Amino acid sequence: MSAPLPLRNIAIIAHVDHGKTTLVDQLFRQSGTFRDNQRIEERAMDSNDLEKERGITILAKPTSIEWEGLRINIVDTPGHADFGAEVERILSMVDGVVLLVDSSEGAMPQTKFVTGKALGLGLKPIVVVNKIDRPDGRADEVLNEVFDLFVSLDANDEQLDFPVLYASGRNGYASDDILAREGTLEPLFQLIRDHVPAPDLDADAPFSFLATLLDRDNFMGRVLTGRVQSGVLKINDPIRAMDRDGKVIETGRASKLMTFRGLDRVPVEEARAGDIIALAGLEKATVANTIADPAVTEPIQAQPIDPPTLAMRFAVNDSPLAGREGDKVTSRLIRDRLMREAETNVAIRVTESEDKDSFEVAGRGELQLGVVIETMRREGFELGISRPRVLFKTDEAGGRTEPYETVVIDVDDEHSGTVVEKMQRRKAELTDMRPSGVGKTRITFSAPSRGLIGYHGEFLSDTRGTGIMNRLFEKYGPYKGAIEGRLNGVLISNGTGEANAYALNNLEDRGILFVAPQEKLYEGMVIGENAKPDDLEVNPMKAKQLTNIRSSGKDDAIRLTPPKVMTLEQAIAYIDDDEMVEVTPQSIRLRKVHLDPHERKRASRKKDAA
Repeated sequence: MSAPLPLRNIAIIAHVDHGKTTLVDQLFRQSGTFRDNQRIEERAMDSNDLEKERGITILAKPTSIEWEGLRINIVDTPGHADFGAEVERILSMVDGVVLLVDSSEGAMPQTKFVTGKALGLGLKPIVVVNKIDRPDGRADEVLNEVFDLFVSLDANDEQLDFPVLYASGRNGYASDDILAREGTLEPLFQLIRDHVPAPDLDADAPFSFLATLLDRDNFMGRVLTGRVQSGVLKINDPIRAMDRDGKVIETGRASKLMTFRGLDRVPVEEARAGDIIALAGLEKATVANTIADPAVTEPIQAQPIDPPTLAMRFAVNDSPLAGREGDKVTSRLIRDRLMREAETNVAIRVTESEDKDSFEVAGRGELQLGVVIETMRREGFELGISRPRVLFKTDEAGGRTEPYETVVIDVDDEHSGTVVEKMQRRKAELTDMRPSGVGKTRITFSAPSRGLIGYHGEFLSDTRGTGIMNRLFEKYGPYKGAIEGRLNGVLISNGTGEANAYALNNLEDRGILFVAPQEKLYEGMVIGENAKPDDLEVNPMKAKQLTNIRSSGKDDAIRLTPPKVMTLEQAIAYIDDDEMVEVTPQSIRLRKVHLDPHERKRASRKKDAA
């Protein structure tokens, strides 16, 4: 058997949309991983449908390239803090990180989050200032920002002495010259070879491996991905899985071993210390378990995962239109699917309610839970989703604490006053405000997560769609008291049937409508936003009374304003505590928790009395 190639394991980390997946595309091309005539989609590593649509990385994925006799294992990581659990585990598999920073936007909150984790593990970073060809680039300032960030994260002297390259991932060049505008990625390959250490692991010790990713395969069953920490594993070798305390969960054999070559998983006969592999053959082992030779008794220490800060209730869809669009509607199917999700996504926690018809799902943020709901919806599930609520804690003195987030907002100067006023209404504290050039201001707040629920849509309206808001979990701090919610009430349908253009035309003066003519409605469904603070029950199905004098033909002249159609995230952010989002494969509807008006009144009186 031929000797294994020299090896480097690296993670590419960056803020959302700073270009890391595009850079990986170019690394593939220039290393010869793809044939010259091979048709490759843009951002090849974003393989999941949702990733392609949103243009963001959600799942961490390993790949590998070969360059001049060197194998480089690369892990493409998510840039959004909501998916941070992926990042924390992944960093334990690598020996170095390439930190990618946009030459205009600079170091952002998620950059800080991931970089802090990497530096804490003692990894040596390579800094790449990307998009160097942007007309609003400010590479020197950005480099200073990165250095300040490293200092604030307690980087050691070796980490502060980081090498820098200036690059354009899209155009495929990197250079140590800030003025370079052409070339190849050769300098980056060389830097990875020279700066990132080879895995310093014992190949002669018994086999051990820490599971960091888990997915399912219809043919192989559970597939665990991670890095071999010690020893050598061959096909059919006996193995066992241990939890964090060293308790044996199960024993079995390595039925399938795969390594990563470009975008594919390739079967191999053996894996050695330092290799990143996918392993099949166990039925119960999960993320953070140690898979090892039976002789090994000590588990590998796994990185602790930051706790969830936000929870939503996932309930069986009990609306009058339930079961018409989805084929997975029972609580048993919903429970099984959520338990599978919690298994592979360690940042999510699922708790079953006493009535067995709903589940509390806790996670890192609205985006993470929104992705879970969107994925389930595409699989044919129907669900009722409650308003997100934050998870409170109690401090040592017995006081109530709540999660806070660092919020960094880039906004045109003219909108900065409005943003500051709205954020202060939501109990946010202004911590920094500075001009960021080209007529823009960067504002930093420390804000309770509770106040940010539902703000993003309002923020986009206030800034005419030009503002950029980035959030990052900061700490648990003192409870801030009551925070004002949505200022407007809603329009509620008082009956069941189809929306009528004549009725909707008369309701347009009342507020903003969410439904179009001929749409199916039911009693208790939210059909629009009231212009006033109170909820209002209306009849959107009322037809024109016809006589021999008044003809129906005049209805052709009705010109309705197009309804406001919400995305899943917008709907979840919009609803109040007494409302829900009905999610089906084809529709997103807003409704009251209690569809019957008498029940709503009773629940309202009970809440006021409490």
